[in-house]
Amino acid sequence: MYAFGLCIDRNYLSPGLATITALADSLAPNARRSAALRILTLDLAPAHVVLLAHLAKRAGFGSFDVARRSPLRASRMADASYITVTTYLRFEFTAAFVRRPYLVYVDADTLVRGDLTAPLHALCPGEVGAVRDEFNPAVGECPALPGAVERWPRLRGRPYYNAGLLWAHACDLPRIREGVEHALTWQRRHILHNDQDALNLWLLHHGRVREVGAEYNRFEVGRFLERGDWVRRVVARPLRPDPASAVVHFVGPEKPWQAACPRTDDVREYRTLLRRTMRHVRALGAAHPEPAGTR
Repeated sequence: MYAFGLCIDRNYLSPGLATITALADSLAPNARRSAALRILTLDLAPAHVVLLAHLAKRAGFGSFDVARRSPLRASRMADASYITVTTYLRFEFTAAFVRRPYLVYVDADTLVRGDLTAPLHALCPGEVGAVRDEFNPAVGECPALPGAVERWPRLRGRPYYNAGLLWAHACDLPRIREGVEHALTWQRRHILHNDQDALNLWLLHHGRVREVGAEYNRFEVGRFLERGDWVRRVVARPLRPDPASAVVHFVGPEKPWQAACPRTDDVREYRTLLRRTMRHVRALGAAHPEPAGTR
């Protein structure tokens, strides 16, 4: 019934493998066998593709496929401090590639703890499921979409969504891509957060959103608190780990697989997952290279 979609380049191979492991853990064995895994990439080597396929099989997914894609020609990297153009590949999934009625898109810098398919039950045709961004919850009240409310005052206070977790009917994927491309072409001056701003511009003007609960895209804020108090002013919730969250999203430049990342509770949990994933990789045999940066 559904496929999980990830975009993985060489820099994100190790976290991508960890996300696959966590997605498998989130499903019962029967659900895992009926689920599909779809990967888009710009630059993975053939050996990496084989590794992903073997891990997907070992994890119990019933279907796996990977494809090379190029991002939208209109792609704009307004902020490239720690994000690459691979981020735009999330709009290159097609119904022909997904081969399932639904796509659940998952960023590779996440810790998946629970079943991500539940929001599909409420998703109507033509809707995109998304979670409000914890750091940029409303248009005109955050840095996202600069100049948009001056141009369209009616947008002030409208929800702004994070693009790290998305739920969609596969038949709607071309419409989403077309809408994002239109925003990148005609509303470029309002793009700050790259593809995420482009997605929100389309959603604000022409798209339909099914808002998904915050527990499906909860930001890990402990790393930011290690550096300062600014996050207390923008996040409207108790700033402590949320064990009930289905997803912990490691937004920002510091990632849990990096040695210099602050060792918060969620980071330690992620590193336990990553170590277990690397044990799976080693168990697959010496023919598969261990991803760089995992030792």
